Amino acid sequence: MAPTKTLVIVESPHKATMIAGYLGPKYVVRASQGHVRDLPTSASQVPAKYKGQPWARTGVDVEHDFKPIYVVSPDKRSTISELKSLLKDSDELLLATDGDREGEAIAWHLLDVLKPKVPVKRMVFNEITEKAITDAVAHTRELDTDLVDAQETRRILDRLYGYEVSPVLWKKVMPRLSAGRVQSVATRLVVDRERERIAFTSANYWDLDATLVTDSREEFSARLATLDGVRIAQGRDFDADGRLVGKGRGEVRRLDEPSAAALATALESSPFTVTRVEAKPYTRRPYAPFRTTTLQQEAGRKLGFTSQRTMSVAQELYEGGYITYMRTDSVALSQEAIGAARSQAIELYGRDHVPDKPRVYASKVKNAQEAHEAIRPAGDHFRVPAQTGLTGDRFRLYELVWMRTIASQMADAKGETLSVGIDAVPAAPVAIPGGDVTRAGFTASGRTITFHGFLRAYVESVDEGSSDDAQSRLPQLHRDQALGCSEVLASGHDTRPPARYTEPSLVAKLEELEIGRPSTYASIIRTITSRDYVFKKGQALVPTWLAFAVTRLLEGHFSNLVDYQFTADMEETLDQIAQGNAKRVEVLSNFYYGDGPAGSDSSAEAGVSGDSGSSAPADGHEGLHRLVSELGDIDARAVSTFPVGAEDSGIVVRVGRYGTYVEDAEGTRANVDDELPPDELTVAKARELLASPNGEERELGLDPHTHTMIVARNGRFGPYVTEVLEEPATDAPATVSGKGKGRLKAKKVKPRTASLFRSMDLSTVTLEDALKLLSLPRVVGADAEGTEITAQNGRYGPYLKKGTDSRSLTSEDQIFSITLEQAEQIYSQPKQRGRAAAKPPLKELGEDPTSGKPIVVKDGRFGPYVTDGETNATLRKDDSVEEITAERAQELIAEKRAKGPSTRRRTTRKTTRKTTAKKSTTRKTAAKSTATSSTATSSAKKAAPKKAAPKKATPKKATGKPASASGASA
Repeated sequence: MAPTKTLVIVESPHKATMIAGYLGPKYVVRASQGHVRDLPTSASQVPAKYKGQPWARTGVDVEHDFKPIYVVSPDKRSTISELKSLLKDSDELLLATDGDREGEAIAWHLLDVLKPKVPVKRMVFNEITEKAITDAVAHTRELDTDLVDAQETRRILDRLYGYEVSPVLWKKVMPRLSAGRVQSVATRLVVDRERERIAFTSANYWDLDATLVTDSREEFSARLATLDGVRIAQGRDFDADGRLVGKGRGEVRRLDEPSAAALATALESSPFTVTRVEAKPYTRRPYAPFRTTTLQQEAGRKLGFTSQRTMSVAQELYEGGYITYMRTDSVALSQEAIGAARSQAIELYGRDHVPDKPRVYASKVKNAQEAHEAIRPAGDHFRVPAQTGLTGDRFRLYELVWMRTIASQMADAKGETLSVGIDAVPAAPVAIPGGDVTRAGFTASGRTITFHGFLRAYVESVDEGSSDDAQSRLPQLHRDQALGCSEVLASGHDTRPPARYTEPSLVAKLEELEIGRPSTYASIIRTITSRDYVFKKGQALVPTWLAFAVTRLLEGHFSNLVDYQFTADMEETLDQIAQGNAKRVEVLSNFYYGDGPAGSDSSAEAGVSGDSGSSAPADGHEGLHRLVSELGDIDARAVSTFPVGAEDSGIVVRVGRYGTYVEDAEGTRANVDDELPPDELTVAKARELLASPNGEERELGLDPHTHTMIVARNGRFGPYVTEVLEEPATDAPATVSGKGKGRLKAKKVKPRTASLFRSMDLSTVTLEDALKLLSLPRVVGADAEGTEITAQNGRYGPYLKKGTDSRSLTSEDQIFSITLEQAEQIYSQPKQRGRAAAKPPLKELGEDPTSGKPIVVKDGRFGPYVTDGETNATLRKDDSVEEITAERAQELIAEKRAKGPSTRRRTTRKTTRKTTAKKSTTRKTAAKSTATSSTATSSAKKAAPKKAAPKKATPKKATGKPASASGASA
């Protein structure tokens, strides 16, 4: 009798390897490698029986309870075959995918595809340790269909949103754009913040800082707070229009530069006296353990990680058995984890740093899944980071999780805060606008930490302000104490617009608004950056003008779909489905067809009827079907046009199909740099661009031979030099064109143009340089057979050409210096086939934390780039080979890896081949038709049906899948 075998299916191969080591030979552990089925991603994947249905392109049968069409991905067919084969020899099946909605859905799909005839159990664990795995095998459960319904509902919502709304963007803004249920709302948040910055008006205010001295010569600083009891204005007292409005009680007095300077001079020699001393105890509780969003925020602040990078490294740590499951909104710790954290804190920091009772944390997140644990080190005894053997990003993130978990069970930090009031009385009243000043009130504050407690293990980073372990000590002071003054400085300040979102702050905002799920935030941010809606300036997320146009269209015609509360309510509805308190079909019907008032016909029936003359439901919202069916007139030009500055400036910025540009009332246009933040496109900047429509332009001088002006310009494809030719006269010679049709066309002479060498700069290039460039190609000489050899610059760099034989040169300068003898020597060598010998790296930057391979900087065809041997990422404008750090290189590679491979080149090649084939067919047909007209006519009639076949595919191609149709980002 064959030994009993149990097949265990997990998501990833690495996880399978780890678990197999714990379970032993009676278990066969295999990976599904993620989802094995999904909605069709192209028309070719739609099963034949559904083709021709109006809803088939979405993969969701909206007419019959929103039944989805699931297809096995082509790359997963071999996986399914292997699993079916293994299942035949197994006596039991354990579905061991993750315990969240996605994991439950993967398990359900596997069950539906494999159709096992053996007992099936659901195995769930929170960490990959031997104890956790053996416990999971011993305590299996049934499949949770409520979780499956919640995931399926979300997937269908995202598909309908993406496939119905994206085509509207294609028609009215730009082809190949994408809209998504959460993606579009996240983009709106970034755009709304930039709108605030554009509308912001800065205000100026002044204050004073005094350096005071005690009798014992101890110095400390104090800041001016009041003048004769009236509070002086600070930044918080101005609104976004730069107006002084004051916040809080009492009037506010604003200081300008002359007033501040006069006060500083008068007060420097004035007596200062302590009028108030207030001491209060300071207590700071430790932070809760990490959940998904707080981990992303802290890794962004402390380690400089993007959200995607954080989740990628956390996934590796989880699958390696170092931390617990990283997609969780719970802050709870198991009893064994609490015990492990407390014992390790005592061991490392002493018994006095751990409270008598364990700390228990409850999540404040709505509908948090308390069944999950917080993110913590795996096991019932935590490994100190130095004991893990981890390196690079894995080590840094593990250390962050470990420190936060240990600190969560430690004692409070304690200390004292001190607040002091000080008065300065000038010898004579100081005359300034608003009234004479007879008394100036200063304040000083300090904090002393007497017991650090948990701060010895962990200090949280903040976006602004001081950290929790910051101390500002004040000397011992008492009321009526006299102080000396060594200096009073006046300082001016300008109010600042609201800060742009960074990845951590955007994650925090999405969570605050309860939009999306924590596990999807990384993919949302990756999507909006890869779709050119948002770009990074340092750590800040900056929206493009394209994002402005898309957001304006969605706000104007799909207001509900980008409404913050509507999106949050939808997320809560999905949670209700997961808890079994809402029905999938009802939720989808309300979203797609709208929810009408009570007593009316069913919303589904109203949606199917297609009555375009009926009004929207009075007590509900319009459904997606009605919104996309009754768009009305959308002015595409108006959607993509925005005034620059005041309306009367006459300048607008427009989003065109080939980029963003500014245009004035006369129709003059100039391109806008893709990396120019919208709030920096002022009227002055726009006029600067319009003054030189092609970018920067310099006159270099006249060509001594042609007497034409030579200029250097910055064009769309980089800096170049060209000659400025006069427009041809009206009586210039004409040429006949149009194959005998008699059309006259003036002959237009093209100006000579040449790109600058990489070693040249637009601001320093000379007339001599330009004339040398315009003289290319340079004739080096002729070989013994009289064949001319030329040196020239091409798309792939400098090269020699002799007839049809070309050879690469090592540098651009060689074009002008190479001699005939040197050229012949190059041609005497055998021509190298295939790739040239690899250039040595320009710089080595250590190991990539994700791939584990060394990162180097190389010089490529299109400039320097960083690579780990698997992923290449071109250096940005602000990066240089000399200054780039290992962290920056890792970030560039991680961003490129997150975007995935580009398919643009492959598509172009296919199109070219098809076009060539068509041309060849046309030539053959033409040749046959010249031989005999009757045969050609007959052939044309017979060929007609065959030619009709490709035309049927055209509509499907035109309405192909939106770029963001999958996942929460769709």
